[in-house]
Amino acid sequence: MAELVFLKLGGSLITDKTGESVARPRVIRRLAREVRAALNKRPDLKLVLGHGSGSFGHVVASRYGTRKGVRGPEAWRGFAEVADAAARLNGLIREACIQEGIPVLSLPPSALARCEKGELTKLDLAPINLALKAGLVPLVRGDVVFDSAWGGTIASTEDVFVYLAQEMSPARILLVGDVPGVFGQTSVTRVVPVITPATFASISPALSGARGADVTGGMAAKVTQMLSLVERHPRLVVHILSGKTPGLVQRVLIASDVSTGTRLLAR
Repeated sequence: MAELVFLKLGGSLITDKTGESVARPRVIRRLAREVRAALNKRPDLKLVLGHGSGSFGHVVASRYGTRKGVRGPEAWRGFAEVADAAARLNGLIREACIQEGIPVLSLPPSALARCEKGELTKLDLAPINLALKAGLVPLVRGDVVFDSAWGGTIASTEDVFVYLAQEMSPARILLVGDVPGVFGQTSVTRVVPVITPATFASISPALSGARGADVTGGMAAKVTQMLSLVERHPRLVVHILSGKTPGLVQRVLIASDVSTGTRLLAR
C-alpha cells in the first residue's frame, strides 16, 4: 500500500538565516540526492515536498511586516518582493531536484490559496492530487497569500501542510531542519524523543523562536501547531529531525522506525 509523506526542508537548513538571500546549494543538492535514492528504494512512496523561505522570504517579510497584513502601495510592493524572494529559493530547489531526476512540479500557494485574518482557509487541492496521480512530486513552500481581511499575509509551509493533512491524510510529516530535534528544558544537547499533548507543558518553557529572521514563529510555533494537528488526526506522526547528517533524510523516508529526532504523537 502506498504511503503518503509530507517532507519539509527547513529554511534554517537550506539557507544561512543570519544573512539575506544566502542559499546552501551543496546542502540542497545533497538532500535532493537523498530524496531520489529514497524514491528509488520505495516506489510505493508518495511525496509532497515543501521548503521554508529562510534568509530569502523571511528577511524581506520582516522588513515589510507582511505576515501581519498588507495595506498601501509600499506594503504591496513588499508583498511582491517577498513572493519574488520565495520564488528564487524555490527555483534553486526545483532545479536541484530536476537535475537529480525527481519530477517536481512547483505549486506556489500564492496562486492556490486564500487566507482570512492570517489563517489559511482555502487551498486548491486539485493540482496537488493530479500531480501525485501522474507520478510527480508536488513542490510547495511558504508564500505570500491574499487575505480577505488583511489584504495579504504569509502562509508558512507548516500552514500548507496542516491544510493538506486534513484533506489528504498523510502517514507522516517530516520537518527537517538544522537541529537534531526538540531540546529538553534542562539541556541544550538532549533531544526529547517524544512529545504528546499531555507532556507538552513540561517542555514548552524550553522552546524558543528561530535564529535569524523568522516571521512564522520558529520552533515554538511549529511544535504547537503540529501537536494540535496530531490531536485531530491520531494516526499521524510528525517527526522533527536534522538534515545536517548525510543520509539521514534518506533513511527516514525509507523507514519510519529510524530512532532519531523528536516525534509528535497524539498519545
